Amino acid sequence: MNLLTVNDVAEKLKISRWRVYQLIKAGRLPVEKFGAQFVIKPSDLKLVENRKPGRPFSKNEKERM
Repeated sequence: MNLLTVNDVAEKLKISRWRVYQLIKAGRLPVEKFGAQFVIKPSDLKLVENRKPGRPFSKNEKERM
């Protein structure tokens, strides 16, 4: 099985490494530790590939629309 590094994931999803770490910290992207490095299964990319860009509207922003 080919595992992906944070850099690989960032490149495939066209997002920054910082954003990949945010997805990991939020629990939206499962990872495993391999030494000091996070590795991600390619099949787990499907969990975040179809996400909407940007942040969700707050309650106040929704009410103003």
